[in-house]
Amino acid sequence: MSQFFHIHPDNPQLRLIKQAAQIIQSGGVVALPTDSCYALVCQLDDKGAVERLRRIRGVDEKHHLTLLCRDLSELGVYARVDNRQFRLLKAATPGAYTFILEATKEVPRRLSHPSRKTIGLRVPQHRIVQCLLEELGQPLLGATLTLPGDEDSLTDADTIRERLEKLVDLIVDGGVCAHGPSTVIDLTGPEPEVVRVGRGDPAVLGL
Repeated sequence: MSQFFHIHPDNPQLRLIKQAAQIIQSGGVVALPTDSCYALVCQLDDKGAVERLRRIRGVDEKHHLTLLCRDLSELGVYARVDNRQFRLLKAATPGAYTFILEATKEVPRRLSHPSRKTIGLRVPQHRIVQCLLEELGQPLLGATLTLPGDEDSLTDADTIRERLEKLVDLIVDGGVCAHGPSTVIDLTGPEPEVVRVGRGDPAVLGL
C-alpha cells in the first residue's frame, strides 16, 4: 500500500520532501507531478526499482527512460554535449522538454538505449521535483505516467491513487498537472529532430 503526501506545488514542505527522498533512497518507486504530466520516478542506480518502474509502465529496455536533472551542469555529467547542442538546451531548460543525447559512462549501461547508447534527459521546471532533486543530490530516473492500454498520461493524483496504490511506494499530490507529456527532441543526429510534440513548444528551439 502506497503512502500519499499532499505537497504544496509552489512552497514544498521540506519535511515531506525529506521523507520522499528517503523512500526513493530505500528503493521506492514514486508518482509525482512535473511541469508536464505526472511521472514515475526512482533512484538512478537501483536496478530493482528500475525494473519495477518498467513493469508498471509496460515498457522494455528499448524504451528510453529519462534522467531528471537539477540543471545543465548536472545534465552534462550524464550526456556528451557539444556547443550547438548546449545552445539548444540552454534555450529550453528548465522546461517541458526531453532531449535524447549520447550517454556518458556515468549512465549505467542497462539504462541507456541498448543499440544506440543514448539517454533521454530533462531539467523540469517544477518546484516539487527541483526540491527533491536538491535533497537527493543526484538525478532521478523517470518515465511519463502513461499506463499500459491508456492513450493519455495521468494528471490527477486521486486517479493515480485509485489505479496504482498497490504498485508504487509513494504518490505525491501536487495538484492537477498539465495535460500531455514533455516534447522529445533527438539531438544525436546532424540536425535536431522532434520525436514527440508535447507541452514544450518546438518553436522555442526554431524547430
